[in-house]
Amino acid sequence: MSQPHRHPNAAAPVHPHRGAHRHDAGRAIGIAFWLNFGFALIEFAGGWWTQSTAILADAVHDLGDSSAIAFGWWMQRLAQRGAMPGFSYGLGRLSLFAALVNGLILVAGSIWVLTQAIPRLTAPIMPHAPGMIALAFLGLAVNGAAAWQLRGGATLNERVLNWHLLEDVLGWAAILLVAVALLLVDWPILDPLLSIAFTAIILVNVIRNLDRTARLFFQGSPDPRLEGEIADRLRGLDHVVGIHHLHLWSLDGERHVLTAHLDVDEPISNAIQQHIKAQVAETLAPYRLAHSTIEIEQTEEPCRDAP
Repeated sequence: MSQPHRHPNAAAPVHPHRGAHRHDAGRAIGIAFWLNFGFALIEFAGGWWTQSTAILADAVHDLGDSSAIAFGWWMQRLAQRGAMPGFSYGLGRLSLFAALVNGLILVAGSIWVLTQAIPRLTAPIMPHAPGMIALAFLGLAVNGAAAWQLRGGATLNERVLNWHLLEDVLGWAAILLVAVALLLVDWPILDPLLSIAFTAIILVNVIRNLDRTARLFFQGSPDPRLEGEIADRLRGLDHVVGIHHLHLWSLDGERHVLTAHLDVDEPISNAIQQHIKAQVAETLAPYRLAHSTIEIEQTEEPCRDAP
């Protein structure tokens, strides 16, 4: 039984910015944290001054966001470490763990916002609209700058953190619109309605991200269609008559790992083995897998990994 071991990255063009991206990601998360944390303190004072439940709710939410970003920043730095004794893949999955924890924090924060806003529907308080407008412009600038730092994030950790910040940008845009409306009409109920509306929108998107993050965290396939496509292409190789024990999972949502056993129809001579290995390298190269292990077996040969 032959066990050719493949590193497709060696055959495929290596992404020139991947290492630099991980370094820049940690810096971007750090900048986003300090922007978000500093502004959360301003929000508490501004929410008390304006008597706005939407701003106070966002202040608490921003403080939770700051904790989530700090945790994600720390996890991102640890995830950049390479392989070490006891952790052959390094600590890359910490980034995925951070995405899961941060998603749960965001859900908890959103639920808290709803508990504060819903009772205000029956007893609304008229907030200080000019103060809300001033804080809204400042909030758009600060949270927009923080979200810009994490734009185009490759890992789920960055994407979930970016949702934390985009949520705040959306919230401040809505606060600005409501504050302008309150200058024109005496409808204080708009303030709690606003809190409920944008919190519901964010919850829907965060739950979607949590579903994907949880799937990857528990080593589900990052993309069932991609897994099926790879399996079909491997089955189409010369001499390959079957495939089993194919597993596709992800370290962090960006770097995928593949293992598979290929059944061949001829004795595994050195020439046939080299031919199959060359085909495997060509087939897997476009997928830019972080790691792959392919085992070649005769059709009548018992698989040692069989249940």
